[in-house]
Formats: sequence, structure tokens, C-alpha cells
Amino acid sequence: MKFFVDTADLAEIEEAASWGVLAGVTTNPSLYAKIGGRVADFPAHIQRICKVTKGPVSAEAISTCRDDIIREGRQLAALAPNVVVKIPVSTAGLAACRVLADECISVNMTLIFSVPQAVMAARAGARFLSPFVGRFDDIGGDGIGELQAIIDALTNYDWRDAGIAEPVGGSLQQAPEIIAASIRTVQHVSAAALVGADIATVPFNVLRKCLEHPLTSKGMEAFVRDWEKVSQA
Repeated sequence: MKFFVDTADLAEIEEAASWGVLAGVTTNPSLYAKIGGRVADFPAHIQRICKVTKGPVSAEAISTCRDDIIREGRQLAALAPNVVVKIPVSTAGLAACRVLADECISVNMTLIFSVPQAVMAARAGARFLSPFVGRFDDIGGDGIGELQAIIDALTNYDWRDAGIAEPVGGSLQQAPEIIAASIRTVQHVSAAALVGADIATVPFNVLRKCLEHPLTSKGMEAFVRDWEKVSQA
């Protein structure tokens, strides 16, 4: 499973990249607003992110009608070779995805909560599918269970005729990649890996917590103490 960081904060992206495990970045309007971003600065901000990582960087189209999504998607894709256009699943989003995919523009279809949504997005040519785990749990559902169902459904079919746009930073694959999104906890990350998600996009604070374990800390402290004894012997 690959790790993306789910943030628009450049410092967080740079820190995660320094660990050597970062494979990409996902952003959305809410994350950009969280850092105090301005509309006029958004294109340059995405370009800065794309210089930090060579992996896919999802930038979201906020238009709601087909032609406007297509126009916005083309503008976003022109910012850098590794930009992926993020589009919420809808009738207009599917139609726009098909056009963009046919132009070899990679699309991340987002806000997916069901198997039919995921299968239709894949058929429309989406390079990435983003089922939301935490938000599904918020309404009393089983986010990981639905993620598992989506993974199982996608593996039932041959997607070579779906016209999926070639992914950035790698060779053409036979099927869309599934991104476990709306990750809230380390347990979500573990579960996503166990059910076979291709990617987990993780908030920076949760990504850091993935490295933490009390027994790891205890063992490191013991090693330091014992080495001090050796040094003083």
C-alpha cells in the first residue's frame, strides 16, 4: 500500500516527503481553506506542492456542470505533469471524467461511498477512486466494510477497455487504483492495508502516529541507557 498525505500544508508535505515514504498528495477546498489559502494563489500553491513530490497531486475541480468541470480540469492538469484532477462523483462528474480521460488527463473520482459509484467511476475512466472511510463511519456505517466491498467488486472485472488515462510517474496499469480516503485513525490505516487498498491518503498527524508505538519508544530508551553503560565501562 502506498502512502499519500492528505493536506494542503506545504510544510507538512515537505516533512512527510523527507521520511522517504511519500508517494503522492491529495488536497481539497477544505484543506486549502484550512491553511488560509486564497483563490488567486491556488495555482501557484499546487505547483509548489508538485515540486516537492514527483507522485500524483490531486487538485479538485469545484464546478458542478459538465463543461465547467472539463474546463477547470484542463486548467488544473496544465499546472504540472503530476497533477491529477479530483472530481466528486455525480452525473456531471462522470461525463467530465470521460472527456478528460480520453484526453489522457488523470482523474481522481472522490466522495465515493458505494460499490455502484465506484464501478461507474471506473467505467468513466477514473485513474483513482477515493472511497471515504471516516465519513461513512460518521453516519453509523461501516467505512472499512464498504472499502472492502469496493475492492472486491473492482477485482471482478477486466478494465482494459475502460479507457483509463495513463497515471503520472509510472506505466499504464490495467485497473484504477483505490485510495482509502477520509482516514481518521491509525486503525483505519491498518484496516485499509489489510483489505488491500492500493493507497491510503492520510492526514499528517495520523501519518506521524503510524510511526509511534509505546513499545518502540520503550525499546529505544532501553538501548540508549544500555549504550551509556557501555560508554562508561
